Amino acid sequence: MDLESARTRVQQLRKTIEYHSDLYYNQDAPTLSDYEYDALTRELRLLEQQYPQLVTPDSATQKVGGTAAKGFEKVAHAVKMESLLDAFSEQEILDFDRRVRESIPNPKYVVEAKIDGLSLSLEYRNGHLVRGSTRGDGLVGEDVTANILTVRDIPHTLPGAPAFLEVRGEVYMPKSAFLQLVAQQELEDKPPFKNPRNAAAGSLRQKDPTITARRNLSIFVFNLQQAEGVQLRSHSESLDYLQALGLPVSPYRTRVDTVEQALEEIRKIGEMRGQLAYDIDGAVVKVDDFSQREVLGSTAKFPRWAIAFKYPPEEKETLLQDIEISVGRTGVLTPTAVFQPILLAGTSVGRAILHNEDFIREKDVRIGDTILVRKAGDIIPEVVCVCRHGQDSAAFEMPTVCPSCGAPVTRLTGEAALRCTNPECPAQLLRNLIHFASRDAMDIEGLGEAVMAQLVEKQMVTAIPDIFDLQFTQLLCLEKFQEKSANNLLNAIQAARQRNLDKLIFALGIRNIGAKAAALLAERFRTMQSLADADAEEIMQIDGMGDIMAQSLVDFFAKDGTKDLLVRLQKAGVNMQYSGAEKGTALAGMTLVVTGTLPTLSRSEAEALIAQNGGKAAGSVSKKTGYVVAGEAAGSKLTKAQQLGIPVIDEAGLFALIGQNP
Repeated sequence: MDLESARTRVQQLRKTIEYHSDLYYNQDAPTLSDYEYDALTRELRLLEQQYPQLVTPDSATQKVGGTAAKGFEKVAHAVKMESLLDAFSEQEILDFDRRVRESIPNPKYVVEAKIDGLSLSLEYRNGHLVRGSTRGDGLVGEDVTANILTVRDIPHTLPGAPAFLEVRGEVYMPKSAFLQLVAQQELEDKPPFKNPRNAAAGSLRQKDPTITARRNLSIFVFNLQQAEGVQLRSHSESLDYLQALGLPVSPYRTRVDTVEQALEEIRKIGEMRGQLAYDIDGAVVKVDDFSQREVLGSTAKFPRWAIAFKYPPEEKETLLQDIEISVGRTGVLTPTAVFQPILLAGTSVGRAILHNEDFIREKDVRIGDTILVRKAGDIIPEVVCVCRHGQDSAAFEMPTVCPSCGAPVTRLTGEAALRCTNPECPAQLLRNLIHFASRDAMDIEGLGEAVMAQLVEKQMVTAIPDIFDLQFTQLLCLEKFQEKSANNLLNAIQAARQRNLDKLIFALGIRNIGAKAAALLAERFRTMQSLADADAEEIMQIDGMGDIMAQSLVDFFAKDGTKDLLVRLQKAGVNMQYSGAEKGTALAGMTLVVTGTLPTLSRSEAEALIAQNGGKAAGSVSKKTGYVVAGEAAGSKLTKAQQLGIPVIDEAGLFALIGQNP
C-alpha cells in the first residue's frame, strides 16, 4: 500500500474506531464484538508503524478510549490509568519479551486473567473508602462513589491500611447475574445488554445508586496505584499485600520465570474461561519487578512492561433445524433459531435469538442452512452469518397471524418488530402477570415466574384482578406450597393492595411508560380516574412526556378491556390514589443543580425538595441552569457556574426560593 492509500485507509479507520469507541466506552452499547473492534485498532496501529508521518495526537492509538460522562463529577487521576497493548498471537508475546529483554536482563512475569469489566480506581484514607472513579480517558474519569458503595465486594474499611492508598480494579457482573438481568429486560421488552462488560458499565454509571445495588456487581483489584509510606518491590508482592488488607484481588495470577511459561499460563487460562463464574477476554502478562518497570516506561498510551493477549471468540458451524416464534409481554413476535447443539465456551447451546424480521432478511437466514454461531461475550449465543444455504431452502417469512391466538400481526411505523394486535392474547398474559407482580411494580413477594406459570396453567389466574381473588385452599394445590408459604403469599397480595398509584400505573404494562414516567403521571394527576380522563395534550404538559408516550396512554385507557380491568381492581381494594404530597409551583420552569455538601440536607434530599416544588434537578451545569445550590467542596460545577454567570445560592437560598423556613 502506498502512502496516499494508507492515508485514506487511516482516516477511514479513525472515523470508524471513534464511532465504535463512543458506543463501547461512553454509551455501553457496542455493535461490534471486542475482537472485531480490536482488529480495527490493530490495523490502524500497523499502518501508523509503517508510515509514522501519519501518526497524530488524536489518533485512537495515542489515547485511552473513554471520556468522563456528563452528569458525574470529573476526577483527575494522580496516577494515569493506562490501557494495554493487545496481542492476538503467541508470536506477539514472544516479540514483547524480546523488546523487554533489550532493555532489562532476566525479566520475571506475572500472568493474570483479564477480567472483562469497567476499570475503576478506589481511594482509601486512613483505611476508609473515600472515592471511586472510572478510568475515563486515563487522565480524567467520573466520580461514581455513591454507586461503588453499593458493590458488596468493595470493602468500606481496610484495617491496617496506610494513610493513603489507591488501587485499581475491574468492576464486573457475574455471568449468573447477567443472565438474570437479561431475562428481566426481555420480560419487560427492554433492549438487553449485549454482554456482562456493558451491563457492568451501564450499572455502575446509573444516576440512581439503588439501581446499581440491584445489579449484583463484583470487583477484582489488579494493581496498586499509590500507597503512602509503603515500600514494595514487585507486582506479585503488592497483590499479596492488597489481599492481606482485605481487598478482593484477581484470583488467577501466576509468577513465571520465562516467556515460555507465560505462554503456557495463557493457554491454561484460555482453556478454563468457559468454566469461570465471570467473563474474561484475555490474559495479561506484566513485568513483575517495579524497578524494571521504571526502566521500561510507557508510550503515550501503553506501558511497555505489560501486554494483553486477546482470545478470539469461539465460533462453530451447525445446522439450523427450525425458527420458532415466541410472543412477548407487549405482543412482540420474536424469532429464535433452533439448531443442532454445539459446545461453545464450555457449555452446550442449541438456540439463539434472531431478533426480528429485518435481522433474518439481512443475513438471509433459512431453515436447513449451515450457520456460524458464537457466544457474544462468551455468554449469549448469536448467529454470526449463514455459511451456506441448505438444498432447496426458501427465504423465511414471518407469520401474518399470532402463533398463540391467531389474531393479525402488525408492524408499526418506525419499528422493526411485528406485534400481535390482540390485547387478550394468552401468550401475553403470563408475561403481563409476571410484570405486574415484579419488584419495581406491585412487588408481590413469592409470586415469581414459576408460581405465576402454575396459576395460569391451572386457570386460577386468567387476568390481573384474579390475583386478588386467590384463596388459601387454591394455593395449597400449587407445587411446593404449604400453609406457611400460602399465608405468606396472601399477606404479600394484601400489602400490594396499598401500593402507591405510580406503582400501579407502571404495573399495568402500558407501552412506552416506565417507572419514572409512571411517577410523573401519578404526581400530576393524583388519581387513576383523572389520568384515564386526560387527553394527550394534558399529558404532554408534563416535563419529560412526549407525544408517543401520551398517545400510548390515551390508547390504553380507551380500550374497553382497560375500563373493565380498572373496575375489577378497584372492587378488589387496590389503591387508585397517589399518596405523595402535592407538588408546589415555587420552582416551576426552573432547572437547579446541587453540588457540594449542604449543612442539613443530603444531595438527594435537596433534589427531592426541588422536584416537590415544581423544579427540575439536573446533574450538570449548562446555560439553561437557573441556579446552582452550592455547599462545601462544591468543585467543578461551581466553577462552571461562575464561568457562565449562573446565580449561585446556598441551602438557605434554596429555602428562600421556595418560601420555606428551614
